[in-house]
Amino acid sequence: METIQISTVAGQHLAADHWPGDQTPVLLAHGGGQTRHSWGGTAEKLASNGHRVVSIDLRGHGDSSWDAEGDYSMAAYCADAQHVVEWIGEPVAWVGASLGGMTGLHAVDGAPHSYTSLTLVDITPRPAKAGVTRILDFMAARAHDGFASLDEAADAIAEYQPHRPRPADLTGLAKNLRHRDDGRWYWHWDPAFMTSRGQVNSEHARDRHHDDLEQMARRITMPTLLIRGKLSDLVTEDEVQAFMEMVPHAEYVDVKGAAHMIAGDKNDLFTDAVVSFLDR
Repeated sequence: METIQISTVAGQHLAADHWPGDQTPVLLAHGGGQTRHSWGGTAEKLASNGHRVVSIDLRGHGDSSWDAEGDYSMAAYCADAQHVVEWIGEPVAWVGASLGGMTGLHAVDGAPHSYTSLTLVDITPRPAKAGVTRILDFMAARAHDGFASLDEAADAIAEYQPHRPRPADLTGLAKNLRHRDDGRWYWHWDPAFMTSRGQVNSEHARDRHHDDLEQMARRITMPTLLIRGKLSDLVTEDEVQAFMEMVPHAEYVDVKGAAHMIAGDKNDLFTDAVVSFLDR
């Protein structure tokens, strides 16, 4: 594995981990507020099966550039996606969680020839409103103030995700936070991302965007997989049924014991579902 930088626009770049391989390239795009380290052992398993794997930090996240103008629109994320595909040099299988999945819907709609398949991880064109609100509230709560220690951050996550045991080893958590000169720990993403997404998630803008996403979904013809965490409050069974009506040829996997962050909750089950789908 090598860590690289992929140039996008105006001197900006995306950080990515890259595993060479001779099978179908797979692009992993994490959810909002996460980083390329959120996939657990998924990338390594795909690479061991021969796939070329690129796991990116989305703009404004992790080690990727923060946009000086605070442009975290879907158009910007979609343009970044095309830069990554061009860098890879051949069509890719897109695997996107939440924000990464929405980006994938936009990307495959705009340039379907650049993608071989689409995997949506706990996201549909019309996610449940209560789940969206809970995620945004959690992200906004400490976006500017940060945490006094990794332990304090771990406590906050444990309260947000009561189904998941609080880890004793916080090494992995440290990859999702930045330790600044003031001695505090801050999420590894640009706070302007929340300002931008807050505007997008106003009631009117949210409904309009979901209308657009539904039309994109209905135009999908490539192989498609929806993976849902059975404990998720973002994609309930109602959202699954609606999605399967939009994309009748799609496959669907329900991961028992997982909530919204499926790869972190049940990585083996999640990875097996992705590998099986891509192998077919």
